[in-house]
Amino acid sequence: MEPKPKVRLGSGKKRSASWMTSSICITDAEAHAYTYNGKKYVNISINIFDEPNQFGKDVSITLNDYEKDSVLPKANSFDTTPVDNLPF
Repeated sequence: MEPKPKVRLGSGKKRSASWMTSSICITDAEAHAYTYNGKKYVNISINIFDEPNQFGKDVSITLNDYEKDSVLPKANSFDTTPVDNLPF
């Protein structure tokens, strides 16, 4: 299966070992938002690069569209249908 292209939401700069600044495109992010308890959320991935790119940015923010439930069955999802064709 071919990987989907990443949805770029923003970029930024690492300012220190524990601080970075960035901007996120709300218009692009909103298209991938979901609602939980009446609030909108977007799952993102933040990547910090060793070297800045041609624009001086060393932080990349992309959409994290990994869907755990569609890939693996839930751990406690057992089929409780009775089986009558057992040989014992």
